[in-house]
Amino acid sequence: MLHLTSIARPRPVYRFNPLEDARWNRFVSNHPRSSVFHSSAWLEALRHTYGYKPVAFTTCPPDSELRGAALFCMVDSWLTGKRLVSLPFSDHCDLLMDEGPDLGALCAELSEDLERQKLQYIEFRPTCPVWAIESELKHCGAYCLHRIDLQQSIAALFKSLHKDSIQRKIRRAEREGIRYEEGRSKALLESFSHLWVKTRRRHFAPPQPASWFRQLIERFGNALKIRVAFKGQQPIAAILTIQHQDVLMYKYGCSDAGFHRYGGVHLLFWRSILDAKQDGLRVFDLGRTAVSNEGLITFKDRWGATRANLYYSTLSNVNAVTRETGAEKANWRDQLVKRITPFLPDPAFRAVGSLLYRHFG
Repeated sequence: MLHLTSIARPRPVYRFNPLEDARWNRFVSNHPRSSVFHSSAWLEALRHTYGYKPVAFTTCPPDSELRGAALFCMVDSWLTGKRLVSLPFSDHCDLLMDEGPDLGALCAELSEDLERQKLQYIEFRPTCPVWAIESELKHCGAYCLHRIDLQQSIAALFKSLHKDSIQRKIRRAEREGIRYEEGRSKALLESFSHLWVKTRRRHFAPPQPASWFRQLIERFGNALKIRVAFKGQQPIAAILTIQHQDVLMYKYGCSDAGFHRYGGVHLLFWRSILDAKQDGLRVFDLGRTAVSNEGLITFKDRWGATRANLYYSTLSNVNAVTRETGAEKANWRDQLVKRITPFLPDPAFRAVGSLLYRHFG
């Protein structure tokens, strides 16, 4: 068994469903390290689309306010196994607990859960290492996380953009009369979905089911915006952003490669920055990028963003035979999809995503 079972547990650990506990929303709203991925809206979308059951751990008794908690979802798949993930389809999800006795108690509880629930592994996606258990973890994925500090003037923000790759593309979009629309309407969702399928096919990856995006729109309401760039009546680029506290999260982006020269994507990012500044937000989170995707990393670097390392890790029973996780799991999945993608018509291509994504969280 893991060494963590020997960790002294100075206090009991309570588990609860955050969607059924009134304390959760108050806790997430006030915690400085919480993100859009800790929100009830994100958890509801995961539950309704993929059937994942959220579970939170805390050392705070049920009759007291939450001072710290760790959030996971149970993913139970006949194809990829049973595990706790913090958090499926989320760029990052910090444990909202401080180093010390509380985190030590959580570690001991999770160690026991591995055997008690016969889990293959427990996956963490923090923005910084969890030092209390770092020595017990196996790294399973490496990413870059880009964030733009919005506490500058608009002039300073524009000046920080790469002159040739970003500034000129924004000006080109304006000269070309690229039209910008935002909202959550059915028409904008259809434009986004059309471009999303094009982009996913270009990247040899199946698209998420349409129900996922409908759930996000329903759950987040005004905090979510679909932003679309049009050349005439033709949608040429789209992104989806979600606001949480004073952070604007860029979550999804797509485009028609035949129109890239017009700078539609660049216009959408710049308009998002201007909107975030107008709303008094502090950070524009550009999300994760796999370290192997040098082109996308360079693109985000050129927006004047600060880059940080992001490591996903797993905790597993050393005596258990586990399936592939993290980068290994993604590798065989990607190879399979690349083989079949070129031959699928759009309806079948969408169906593959609807069928597989619930197994990949």
